[in-house]
Amino acid sequence: MNSEFKNIMLNFSDFNSEAEFIPLLSSEEEDQLDSEKIPEHIPILPLRNTVLFPGVVIPITVGREKSIKLIQDANKKDKIIGVIAQKDIDVEDPTKDDLNKVGTVAHILKVLKMPDESTTVIIQGKSRFTVLEYVQTEPYFKAKVTKIFNDEIDINDKGFGALLSSLKDLSIQIIKHSPNIPSEASFAINNIESHVFLINFISSNLNVSVLEKQKILEITDIKERANILLSSLTKELQMLELKTQIQSKVKVDLDKQQRDYLLNQQLKTIQEELGGAPNEQEISEIKKKAKNKKWSKEVGETFMKELKKLQRMNPSAAEHSIQMNYVETLVELPWDQITKGNYSLQRAQKILDQDHYGLEKVKERIIEHLAVMKLKDDMRSPILCFVGPPGVGKTSLGKSIAKAVKRKYIRMSLGGLRDESELRGHRKTYIGAMPGRIIQNLKKAKSSNPVFVLDEIDKVSGNNISGDPQAALLEILDPEQNFAFYDNFLEIEYDLSKIMFIATANTLSTVHPALRDRMEIIDLSGYLLEEKIEIARRHLIPKQLKEHGVNKSQVSFPKNIIEKIIDDYTREAGVRSLEKNFAKIIRNKAKYIVMEDEYNKKVDGKDLQTIMGPSVFQKDKSISNNIAGVVTGLAWTAAGGDILFIEVSLSKGKGNLTMTGNLGDVMKESASLAFEYLKAHFKILNLDPEIFEKWNVHIHVPEGATPKDGPSAGITIFTALASAFTQRKIKAKLAMTGEITLRGKVLPVGGIKEKILAAKRAKITDIILSSENRKNIEEIKAEYIQGLNFHYVDEMIEVVEIALLKEKVKEPVSL
Repeated sequence: MNSEFKNIMLNFSDFNSEAEFIPLLSSEEEDQLDSEKIPEHIPILPLRNTVLFPGVVIPITVGREKSIKLIQDANKKDKIIGVIAQKDIDVEDPTKDDLNKVGTVAHILKVLKMPDESTTVIIQGKSRFTVLEYVQTEPYFKAKVTKIFNDEIDINDKGFGALLSSLKDLSIQIIKHSPNIPSEASFAINNIESHVFLINFISSNLNVSVLEKQKILEITDIKERANILLSSLTKELQMLELKTQIQSKVKVDLDKQQRDYLLNQQLKTIQEELGGAPNEQEISEIKKKAKNKKWSKEVGETFMKELKKLQRMNPSAAEHSIQMNYVETLVELPWDQITKGNYSLQRAQKILDQDHYGLEKVKERIIEHLAVMKLKDDMRSPILCFVGPPGVGKTSLGKSIAKAVKRKYIRMSLGGLRDESELRGHRKTYIGAMPGRIIQNLKKAKSSNPVFVLDEIDKVSGNNISGDPQAALLEILDPEQNFAFYDNFLEIEYDLSKIMFIATANTLSTVHPALRDRMEIIDLSGYLLEEKIEIARRHLIPKQLKEHGVNKSQVSFPKNIIEKIIDDYTREAGVRSLEKNFAKIIRNKAKYIVMEDEYNKKVDGKDLQTIMGPSVFQKDKSISNNIAGVVTGLAWTAAGGDILFIEVSLSKGKGNLTMTGNLGDVMKESASLAFEYLKAHFKILNLDPEIFEKWNVHIHVPEGATPKDGPSAGITIFTALASAFTQRKIKAKLAMTGEITLRGKVLPVGGIKEKILAAKRAKITDIILSSENRKNIEEIKAEYIQGLNFHYVDEMIEVVEIALLKEKVKEPVSL
């Protein structure tokens, strides 16, 4: 509803002496108005922006000459005029076609001359009329009209009564929500007795367009008019309530902001009295640090821009902590801070030898890399990847390299990493955003050229919902790209090319091919028995004695006891379990030392039985050669080398081949190759070709619960088949390993060092290998392979000639 309600209670003492207030029509007065006759011809006053309803009093301002002339003439006569709303309020000088057909007869209550020389007229509506025709257009409109009567209302209609009650209630609610309408208007609404006048009064003050008001005026059915009003009032009330809610919320927000501002200002004043605001002190410290930074122009400009942004921020704002974290990260990063390295190869060799026993080839590769770095005299470092079983010293090698070149050391475990943001950082838009772990570790190290060990790179998860961490590593570990590494939090490039990255992995099978291509792979195979004994004496035992607070004189380990612990209580390529066993024994001895009881200072076999229990692993032993078709093979496992037995049994049948022992596809293919080659070259072994159709062949590889696969058992299976069909003995204490082809060739295999270790444990004296594996044997120190005879072959027939004796087994099977 609009502000015309203000006119309800206006004082009219200036208008005439008979009326003090605007009259509110009663039902009787309404009936009297309705029964009054109207002149047949009346002057017509066009209204631009309002519609007059019967009984309603409104002020209008007249400015057109025609309108002023009309008011003056009517005021001198009977003061009766007709008012009609214009169809288009923008028309300045309307014609009769610009006026609506239905208007209202009005009575002039008062004419006022205003200070600005305009004329204001107070008029009251009496009844509605329809224009039949215009009889005059100059100096103003005059028309022939006919009165419009309202439809009769059933006073006893309960529905109509409820409708009127709803109109009153809605109007009063609107008045309460409208600050521009005086509260007295509610009183006026409640005191209107006439049903028709109530509807006219509300219609006049309705906050709708002139066009909609004109449509309401033209409706003769009072009930229909009331329903339209109810709909309009409901919409208006909803809009007002929504406005009130919005204003209330804005007021609360503003009040809170003003309160926070005042509190912050008071807090700032108190802090200044106590010695300065903490926020300003932090910013001052950051500026102080920034003065000593040597960074590029781009980084410097970014820092100043972000620092100014931080100074403008309210310390209580949520973004303030993120911005502070960002600026602190920028100033604390070692942009051009490098550690001056020491590339003395003699010193590096000495440190590597002190920290690690054995691994000669690996150390040699590392020294070569350091030599190249010294010659080039630039900071761009190689990216190495140490691959080997657990416990062989991959991670500790990285630490030794950092110590050798006098650089800072960083180790970051990648095991289970599955979120790319862990490496690249989070964007600053997120709450709790922080840089990636690469940048965080560099910030801690305070150096741009540390030795950075990426541990367990083979355990990084692949592509998932959180991104692909391996894809992020492609940029980090590429020397052609990592000079401009982009961290999502920093949003500026950082140079990683000066870092010496060293990755470690147990296997390369789970590493992305593109990632493998960016690294130089260095294999760390398992330790031989002799190497483990030396590592135990030089490193493991002294370390455990120190950690347990025990002196060397209080506990000692003889060499034979160390060997027994290695053989009977560990089965691994590295030395991690071995170290745990030493710790267990030393803890037991520490108990006696503290209790001051007598104990055996020199660990012996009895101590091992008491402390460690019975032997966990039995020594692998080669079996007797009195059984045909059983041959010793050499295998590689993640825990080191092992020996296995290939067993072949013949039974009468139709020449079927059966394979058991939890074999993989590759091993099954090797068995099929060996059998087919034997059948194709039966003459070499003087075999009857018909026996292959009369005897079933069963190949078994114990232990059945252990999965086995790979091509290296090829020559072992072939020799076992040859022995079974010829019933000839196998050479005693003989083992072999090698891949075979259908053409009868013997191909090289891997894991030679571990397999040789297994052969020595099993007291093997002769080993058959491919000729191409000779280079692997030459890399092993001579003292470690003393007592072993190596037979190098190229053809499968050579294997049979070496392995099979002329002598047949006891009780041979007649084929």
